[in-house]
Amino acid sequence: MRVDIWSDVVCPFCYIGKKRLEKAAEQAGIELEVFWHSYELDPNAPARQEVSNTERLAVKYGRTVAEVEEMQRNIADMAKQEGIEFNWQKANSGNTFNAHRLIHLAQSLGLGNEAKEALFYSYMTQGLAIGERETLEDVASRIGLNPVQVDDVLDSDEFAEFVKYDEEVANEQLKVQGVPFFVFDQRVALAGAQPVEVMKEVMEKAFSSMKDESDLDAAPEVPASDDAAICTDDACDVPQKPH
Repeated sequence: MRVDIWSDVVCPFCYIGKKRLEKAAEQAGIELEVFWHSYELDPNAPARQEVSNTERLAVKYGRTVAEVEEMQRNIADMAKQEGIEFNWQKANSGNTFNAHRLIHLAQSLGLGNEAKEALFYSYMTQGLAIGERETLEDVASRIGLNPVQVDDVLDSDEFAEFVKYDEEVANEQLKVQGVPFFVFDQRVALAGAQPVEVMKEVMEKAFSSMKDESDLDAAPEVPASDDAAICTDDACDVPQKPH
């Protein structure tokens, strides 16, 4: 089954969503063909932040440092349940445009999933500066990309139009409000890192009703569950369960 995913590499819920999707597909016995699409949560970010990620988020979201620390601890707990070690204290955010270009290069060579996983891991677990060239070159080397080819891309505007096109589709056609955002079989959209059972149910329904014709423009969106975790330009927090 084809799955199109819009995400950003500095979005912890996107990494969590990736793990949940893989788990749901395994439980459902459905083989996925994943296409990664670009979505920048902060397109105007510098290559490297001069303040801590916690301080940056406090300013961005209009919260106190203490509130952001609690938010990140909650996200780390959620990530741990999916086998992800989120070392938020040393997270080093930055502009992700070149990371998205690198993903498109890797995807053109059949290594899109590997690139995405490596970039998520670099940011969330290793705390590497995701906007810096050294990090991108390290990721590229790790997944076996040709260093000369990587340099050629980073020294040019190659794949820039791919990033911009992905974001146009997200904003203009799909009306994406935040990431991760999944489209199954180019027909059924699902917003947020929803629970595995929700993903599995949507996946199975889409799989059982596959049709020859598909239209990405008209992908109906499944309402987000109360447990759906999503990052937007204004917030990135674990959904609170009603008391």
